[in-house]
Amino acid sequence: MNYNTLGKTDLKISELGFGTWAIGGSWGKTNDEEALKAIELAVERGVNFFDTADVYGMGHSEELLAKALKGKESQVHIATKFCRQGDIHDPETYTMAQVSSYLEDSLRRLNRDQIDLYQIHCPPLEILEDGRVFEVLEKLKQEGKIRNYGVSVESVEEGMYVLENTNVDALQVIFNLFRQKPLEQLFPAAEEKGVGILARVPLASGLLTGKYTETHKFEEDDHRNFNRDGEAFNVGETFAGLEFPKGVELSSKLDWIAEERGNMSRAALKWVMQQEEVTSVIPGFRNRKQVEDNLSAVEVKPFSEGELEQLRDFYQKEVHEFIRGVY
Repeated sequence: MNYNTLGKTDLKISELGFGTWAIGGSWGKTNDEEALKAIELAVERGVNFFDTADVYGMGHSEELLAKALKGKESQVHIATKFCRQGDIHDPETYTMAQVSSYLEDSLRRLNRDQIDLYQIHCPPLEILEDGRVFEVLEKLKQEGKIRNYGVSVESVEEGMYVLENTNVDALQVIFNLFRQKPLEQLFPAAEEKGVGILARVPLASGLLTGKYTETHKFEEDDHRNFNRDGEAFNVGETFAGLEFPKGVELSSKLDWIAEERGNMSRAALKWVMQQEEVTSVIPGFRNRKQVEDNLSAVEVKPFSEGELEQLRDFYQKEVHEFIRGVY
């Protein structure tokens, strides 16, 4: 496992971490015992960074992390997020009193005295432009409740605004072979500012595993069923904003990336890790098998310059125009 420094912070985190949305809920059936074993395996294999949020299972993923990491708190860094338990458009959601309440609840569930990275959870642009929430985060940092803070954004426009107008330590973005837009402007700007990048949805909600057909049916409580057209939240969080049948078609054109890399999942994660601006890629998981497979991406064959150019062309010519939503 390789470790990268998160922007200007003193956090040195594994190039492959894990997101915990899937073990909290909204991805179909979950199994807590499987999730706990999976977290333990990840840590044994050198993972020292997990990303979570207070709305993943309404705090359940935070509680699972606390249970799995008991006694190892000093070895593993935790990022969590806030604001989506309230009305994300209401400025009152971002006041000192309300954010402190969210933070104390997360600290209690995580069984920690301090959050390593506290992130605003995909707020609307008007909240970022208002700016007062950043004053709140600065104060919480001064009080020692959080070590660093950042924003999870939906679009390049939001990310650029944050970079140009705040002192964030990290940006979390949707980034994968189907969502390469951040490479053009956002990543260079983040590197110049010394801001770390966390890459979420790296497998495009499973499309880049290559295992789905157009007729696949997802469980009722899986966001890949109830949000496939953006009915519940930003459409980009599900299949990277692609319509499911189109995503399946496009993924079939990428099956060549698995050659000498085991499978498409490992290859897709390796591609993300090869982008020098990315501090850590954070795929989701539900069990040990998925963790094991994702960890294998660290060791697989890197892409050549010719292959990287081929993948850039593929995105520009075949993918870009089909992505829905503002990104």
